Amino acid sequence: MNKDTIEPTHQARPLRDDRMVFLLPAEVEPSSSLNIRELWGLLWGHRWLIIAITAVFTISSIAYALLADQWFKAEVVMVPAKKNPGLPGQLGGLAGLASLAGVNIGDKSESVEALAVLRSNEFVRDFIAEKNLLPVLFADEWDGANKRWKSTDPKDWPDERDAVRYFQRSICLVTEDKRTSLVTVSIEWKDRKVAADWANSMVARLNERMRQRVLTESEQNIKFLRDELTATTMPTLQQSLSRLLENELQTLMLARGNQEFAFRVVDRAAIPKWRSRPKRTLLVCVATLGGGFFAVVVVLLMRVWRQSAPAPRTAG
Repeated sequence: MNKDTIEPTHQARPLRDDRMVFLLPAEVEPSSSLNIRELWGLLWGHRWLIIAITAVFTISSIAYALLADQWFKAEVVMVPAKKNPGLPGQLGGLAGLASLAGVNIGDKSESVEALAVLRSNEFVRDFIAEKNLLPVLFADEWDGANKRWKSTDPKDWPDERDAVRYFQRSICLVTEDKRTSLVTVSIEWKDRKVAADWANSMVARLNERMRQRVLTESEQNIKFLRDELTATTMPTLQQSLSRLLENELQTLMLARGNQEFAFRVVDRAAIPKWRSRPKRTLLVCVATLGGGFFAVVVVLLMRVWRQSAPAPRTAG
């Protein structure tokens, strides 16, 4: 018998069993996950692309940091001015009645009111109008040579509402420390001298407005108390009205002779030496890290796109 014609003794035959079902393993697709070594290899293979993208982000951030407008912050630190601290205790139960009548007795509500005025839209609007700041705040839209807005459509011209919104959100910040009662007025602007001038001017204007308001109220209260004092015949009520009248006269004298009526300035705004923004070093570092992260994401997306792309068909 020829050796080449010998049939194998074991021949694969299909198994048939109604009780058993054999499933052939499906074709295993290559895994799309990456381990640390494969990830490093992928990034190292595209290192020049990553370096190029990161360099673009870094150079762009350096150019922006050097060319962007420099902003400077000037701050005024102040505390509420104290007026007639012992009078409410002297008046006793009559202090509440005096408050209802609108008579000033020098409580903490004065500083609260002054702070609310400082943050109000009306105060900021009057300050902008007094300083004529519309062309300054919107210098890009103002034609200084012709003294008019660049746009020919009046609807595109900024008005006081735009100026107040911009001033309160981007330029002026008022903060209060509840523990120490210190109030800080911060002005941030492109011109360091202008920033200091605006900060000091706002505080001076606030004190003057509150002083004039108290002068008007005190004069009205004095006239009212004198009329009541003349009309009443009860000795006890006359004594109480006399104390209230004395308080109003003291307030009137303090308002006339005290320029720092609402807030006493602890530290006036000086011309800042260093810029507040842009923070160039921080900006470049963040841009470099962001560029590197973006480059890595681009490389990973390129890998996913290549794996998901259909294989080219060969001509049969």
